[in-house]
Amino acid sequence: MIKVVGIGGSLRADSYSQQALEIAMERIEALGAEVEVLDLRELDLPFCDGGKDYPNHPDVEKLRDAVREADGIILATPEYHGSISGVLKNALDLMGFEEFSGKVTGFISVLGGQSNSNALNDLRIIMRWVHAWTIPEQVAIGQAWKAFNQQGELVDSDLSKRLDAFAQSLLENTHKLRSLPEREMASV
Repeated sequence: MIKVVGIGGSLRADSYSQQALEIAMERIEALGAEVEVLDLRELDLPFCDGGKDYPNHPDVEKLRDAVREADGIILATPEYHGSISGVLKNALDLMGFEEFSGKVTGFISVLGGQSNSNALNDLRIIMRWVHAWTIPEQVAIGQAWKAFNQQGELVDSDLSKRLDAFAQSLLENTHKLRSLPEREMASV
């Protein structure tokens, strides 16, 4: 069974990016995958200092283990000043090749203003650097304050369809990559 881990990159209590991530993860689970959501609001992560060991922060190992055990990863972030959130960047900096190499990744960004791809493009660069594979589908939710109702559900049917296509692509591409023999995977 495919395992997908989702990481929400917001510390806000009523985070739209966390809501979007939860919706995507529900759709992936409905397609037959095992899912786990890592909520950075609930983890005690230190600022990355470039080291490898964080013995006083067991949540670093929890984060690393969850991503290592995943077949696919979804990263959801608010867009702050034209890029990803600092909390998500820090979480990613606490990991590296060992966690991401050969994993399929997909991205969701949430903005208060008009939709754009800045944060999504930055995530593509970061994931390429750690040898992850990124699906072509991505979801940018502009004007997030009117994209969700009071229950946290999407109000736009086109956006809902995009999230469906996103979830389908993440699973299909994860299946494809997992089906390669290990020696072929090393050369991909």
